[in-house]
Amino acid sequence: MSDLKKIPWAKPEFWGNEQQYVVEALASSWISGGPFVDRFETEFAKYTGSRYAVTASNGTTALHMAFLGLGVRPGDEVIVPGFGFLAAANVALHVGAKPVFAEVDPSTWCVTAKSIEANISARTKVVVPIHTYGNVCGMDEIITLASERSIWVVEDAAEALASHYKGRLAGTMGTIGTYSFQATKTISTGEGGMVVTGDLELDKRMRLYRNHGMLKTRYWHEVVGHNFRLTNLQAALGCAQLEKIDRIISERRRVHEEYQVRLSKIPGLFLQHFPSEVDPVLWAIAVRLDPSAYPAGRDKVMEMLAVEGIETRPGFYPPSVMDLYSCPKLPICEQLSRQILSLPTYPTLSEKEIDFICSKLSKLMR
Repeated sequence: MSDLKKIPWAKPEFWGNEQQYVVEALASSWISGGPFVDRFETEFAKYTGSRYAVTASNGTTALHMAFLGLGVRPGDEVIVPGFGFLAAANVALHVGAKPVFAEVDPSTWCVTAKSIEANISARTKVVVPIHTYGNVCGMDEIITLASERSIWVVEDAAEALASHYKGRLAGTMGTIGTYSFQATKTISTGEGGMVVTGDLELDKRMRLYRNHGMLKTRYWHEVVGHNFRLTNLQAALGCAQLEKIDRIISERRRVHEEYQVRLSKIPGLFLQHFPSEVDPVLWAIAVRLDPSAYPAGRDKVMEMLAVEGIETRPGFYPPSVMDLYSCPKLPICEQLSRQILSLPTYPTLSEKEIDFICSKLSKLMR
């Protein structure tokens, strides 16, 4: 691939005090819980404007804490989009609830209030809007609908930290918001997650479930809890990353803008649509390939880009194509899954690399 090295799909970056803070955590002997955990929660709550923030071992356990805090039980139904990472659906199954899958909008690739409403039943307990790739669902309509039906809203903002909807941060509009700090995410602790809420009782219950169900007395279990704790070492990374969030956002916006300029000139590609009320900070740049322009298919395009040293990822597989979920057909989600290609996206991706990626993608057209 000429003078360029292999371009990975994602790459974690360190911006300042990561090494210093991790060494401080090691030297303190607090390597499990500790001061950096408390600091990370306090600073994240301040950043998001939330009253309470609770760290978790990853974004999936953040969702698990949310469901347990809300009392999701066997027989309850949880509505989730059929296109998106299926962590919320898997957690619903783990707590004995039934995930019910809603279609998504074919242009934004996000779930809508209309598709949610079509799937509400007397057993619906929670709806989980997933802000896929960094877009943000139409939260005003979703929250209004959920409020009218007495349904909880848990925002899965794992891919949308720093994205805004009508000036409000993704993850702060529902009953609970969840975030992921996995290695590819906007800020990273390797693995890690966070829940935010404005409800004191929810905050208390989620902390209880996070720590084996122990409240004040060690080894005395109030509920059947789990170990969802984030380590002090990981929280040290999170504190350092959060200090540089403005720079990270700026660089991700640059990458998005440079891709947008180049990709919009290539016929046969459809970019994810961002409504005017959404100000996105993208976790990943994704395009939908028109089959008439790329008749070999998305998977073949991925193979050919890999030969050029460009790592890509497919769209999310919908539950309707996996026996595990017993899900009816979801035509829109299935089409998106077959046609979406996710391109390398990280803050230090260079203009030269973006040029190279878009040039190769263009040359693979029919």
